[in-house]
Amino acid sequence: MVFMHNSTMNLLAISGTYRKGGTIDRLIDHAIEGARAADPRIEVERVQLIDQRIEYCRNCMACKKDDPAKPYARCVIDDDMQSIYPLIERADAYIFGTPVNMAHETAVMKTFLERVCWVFSRPSPRWRPLKGCPEPRSSRKKKAGIIVSSGLVPPLLRIFCDEATSLLKSTCGCVLNAKVVGSFYAGAVHARGVEPYLEKAFNLGRALVD
Repeated sequence: MVFMHNSTMNLLAISGTYRKGGTIDRLIDHAIEGARAADPRIEVERVQLIDQRIEYCRNCMACKKDDPAKPYARCVIDDDMQSIYPLIERADAYIFGTPVNMAHETAVMKTFLERVCWVFSRPSPRWRPLKGCPEPRSSRKKKAGIIVSSGLVPPLLRIFCDEATSLLKSTCGCVLNAKVVGSFYAGAVHARGVEPYLEKAFNLGRALVD
């Protein structure tokens, strides 16, 4: 069934790679192609995190303490995240892509996720004894797809080097109210190349719309 919305679907792709035009960007390209094949009307915004001026979270808690009724909280840091927040709020679906470095998402992706957390979530009054953990501010159901790559480690050994996917999944659920409809790990791309994973990326993009 095709994703139905009162207006054109908005897809936001977030790239956490340091190498523009490399593996992650190519896979995101194919995911976007898959989404457009499913719905040519889709509107796509793309953010290359490496091109943005994104400061570290200061843990000042201004966003966490802001009015929980707001669609997204105020962040006191005046940097490029201020122009990214409206894109995140407007999006119906997300694609997150990052290489794994030392088994984790890139530093720029981690910095981005920290800046997103309490801006788009609020302390939950439920889930004792974990009262206060983040829950999404938005009640609008969204979708997300996750792409992770490794230059050396093959998919068979993914368990030893992929901590990024679990963080992205939890952020999608607890912060963005986005159901992860698919994720995949493109492993050992230095030896295998990116081509074996292009179809998976295309199908992931379709899944965001279908």
